[in-house]
Amino acid sequence: MIKILVVDDEEDIVSLLKTCFEALGYLVLTAYNGNEALEKLNQHPDLILLDVMMPGKDGFEVCHQIRAAVDCPIIFLTAKIEDEDIIKGLNLGADDYLLKPFNLKELRARVSAHLRREERRNEIKKEIIVDEQLVIDISSTSVKIKGRDLDLTPREYELLLFLAQNRGQTFSKEQLYEKIWGYDGVGEARTITEHVKNIRKKMLSLGEEEGYIVTVWGIGYRWH
Repeated sequence: MIKILVVDDEEDIVSLLKTCFEALGYLVLTAYNGNEALEKLNQHPDLILLDVMMPGKDGFEVCHQIRAAVDCPIIFLTAKIEDEDIIKGLNLGADDYLLKPFNLKELRARVSAHLRREERRNEIKKEIIVDEQLVIDISSTSVKIKGRDLDLTPREYELLLFLAQNRGQTFSKEQLYEKIWGYDGVGEARTITEHVKNIRKKMLSLGEEEGYIVTVWGIGYRWH
């Protein structure tokens, strides 16, 4: 059974989400603070809904610690709408975010999309060698540049892999969001922009200056 971990200090929200997703057939684990959330990781959740504004350890700190242990999808539920907060969450390894107060129908759709994407990812087992400098190993979800590990978040990895598998084809930011996140990409262009920026920075730190991800001005991105 698919397990969803709900982390929020507001009992009403936890109860609402537990009822909602249990009605859909999921097993729902609950936590009301960061420490409880970290303890529940030993139950191997398939997806985590994580509040940002919590007393003690906030969602950003919890997300960082979760990413050191698991790579399942993390969706932030946040009342903070500043760009820097959203960017910070994505850089820490969150996969998606939804602003409070959220629409349950939209949240269910996003959860389903992320779970479908994880299922597709787990079905693919083969290595892609892009060239003599860059190797993508799908079986271990790892990327090496000049023999050195490229440390990517799960969604950075998915974005790089998708572009590499569709070399030469240009995708808009909205199309990439829908392809990778599995949900309508309207308004989510900044998510893609930040992920591409991070991938490029990490590649450059390993001495890679080939420019594998090319910006097509006014349209989006493609693999070189």
